[in-house]
Amino acid sequence: MSDQIVTRFAPSPTGYLHIGGARTALFNWLYARGRGGKFLLRIEDTDRERSTPEATAAILQGLEWLGLDYDGDVVSQAAGAARHAEVAHQMLEKGHAYKCFSTQEEIAAFREDPANKGQMFPSPWRDADPATHPDAPYVIRLKAPREGTTVITDAVQGEVTIRNDQLDDMICLRSDGTPTYMLAVVVDDHDMGVTHVIRGDDHLVNAARQMLVYRAMGWDVPTFAHIPLIHGPDGKKLSKRHGAVGLEQYQAMGYPATGMRNYLARLGWSHGDDEFFTDDQAKEWFDITGINKAPARLDFKKLENICGQHLAITDEAELLREIEGYLAAAEKPPLGDAQKSALMRTLPIVKGSAKMLPQLLEKAHFSLTQRPIEIEEKAAKALDDVSRGILSELTFALQRANWSREDLEAAVGQVAEAHGLGLGKVAAPMRAALAGRAATPSVFDMMLVLGQEETLARLDDQAA
Repeated sequence: MSDQIVTRFAPSPTGYLHIGGARTALFNWLYARGRGGKFLLRIEDTDRERSTPEATAAILQGLEWLGLDYDGDVVSQAAGAARHAEVAHQMLEKGHAYKCFSTQEEIAAFREDPANKGQMFPSPWRDADPATHPDAPYVIRLKAPREGTTVITDAVQGEVTIRNDQLDDMICLRSDGTPTYMLAVVVDDHDMGVTHVIRGDDHLVNAARQMLVYRAMGWDVPTFAHIPLIHGPDGKKLSKRHGAVGLEQYQAMGYPATGMRNYLARLGWSHGDDEFFTDDQAKEWFDITGINKAPARLDFKKLENICGQHLAITDEAELLREIEGYLAAAEKPPLGDAQKSALMRTLPIVKGSAKMLPQLLEKAHFSLTQRPIEIEEKAAKALDDVSRGILSELTFALQRANWSREDLEAAVGQVAEAHGLGLGKVAAPMRAALAGRAATPSVFDMMLVLGQEETLARLDDQAA
């Protein structure tokens, strides 16, 4: 095997990219990227009836959103059918496989017989003389050992022993000449130079059968690392009843990709007590030995907290890209050029107090809306006759301000003091006039973002 680490993510394009699959991709990406290795992408589209171009596009889009770049071109498993068939025939020639002429009816009859309950179909052609083979359709089956055990040395699960009498003579090549997934995955991993197979532990039982193909061909067996599945908060297998399970749903709900990467990396893997970390730290720290054996539980509150911490430190330009992606995924109207410009000025004052992108946009609402400002009912209660009179005084006082924060605070403070009011009493009608909301960023932050001309116009709109 090559000294270079090579991992792969190999989803089936039969539906959305599950969040568990996204975490598997992330673990493979981190392990390769942290060691100067390669991270490859293979679409396992051998199931031609269920595989769709739309599902493949969703997988690619999900990986792009999550920021998981891969090396080289995307590999289509179906495109390698001829190579897979070639290997099946090589195993046949070496005596590690055989032609099975048993019909579907014969196999079904065996399985339906109560006396055979729990038993695997024993092909009568396993040791048959090739000279007796009929001129009829056949499948190529792998000759599994009948005695002893197969030991999987797994980097996460430890040593897992499978009794060989539990392994069937799996079909490698169907009667129509098409390869099965169990063969194709081994051939592809070998040909792609994969050194570490990191995948869900629902594939653990497959590893024993796939190891037989490696040995039959005399190939090096990669390092297996079967990671536990993700469960819902109730400890049960994650499903739609727990909420979003498809990765695209998380983008459409407004979770930032940076926060998702952090949270998914921490979901089932740990580096001491560290909860919040950057991509560079994750690449440096991530190791298979830190993966837990027990299933991880999805915790939406933790996810939101992690996302909030990442929003606070993310560059404004990157945040804008995240927001544009969210709006597209959620099928919301895109931002205009003027709104993008306003948002870039606003993000520094709001990104530290939001956990998700919709909250961020709500806090930035004041800069994205245009006059006349639509005022919410709760905010409108702060605009009585007295408050409107105060706004008139503020408008006059602020016309002379040099528009520094210090000068703005002094001008508003003087008007409030003249009426014997605290700053909060004056801020409420200002929030309503400037943003149309009762809950907003600091009125001084809003004035600095909006600028003198727009601020005075908004205050004057609501003044007595």
